[in-house]
Amino acid sequence: MVEYKFLIHKDGDSVGVATDDLKPGEKIKGRVLEGSKEYEIDVLDEIPLGHKISLKDVNKGEIIIEYGEKIGVATKPIQKGEEVHVHNIQSIRWGGKNNG
Repeated sequence: MVEYKFLIHKDGDSVGVATDDLKPGEKIKGRVLEGSKEYEIDVLDEIPLGHKISLKDVNKGEIIIEYGEKIGVATKPIQKGEEVHVHNIQSIRWGGKNNG
C-alpha cells in the first residue's frame, strides 16, 4: 500500500496539504482526494503537518488554487516542492488581487 504524505483537495489545485511533517530531500507521494491522480514530489523545505506544498513551479503574481478556488497570489516565485505559506503568498481574502 502506498503511503501518501500529502493530499490534494481538487484536481487542478496548485498545492497539496502535508499529512506528516516533511523534510528537505524526501521524495514523497500524494494523491487527489476525488479520483486516482497521484503526484511524486521532491521536498525542498521543511513543511509542517497541515501546511501546503507546491505541486508545480509558480511565477510571482500567479494565482494559487486550493479546493478548486483562488486562495492567494504568489508574492515571489515558488518552486515545485516548496512550502506555500504567508512568506510567499498573499491571501486573496485579506487584500490580495483576484485577477478576475
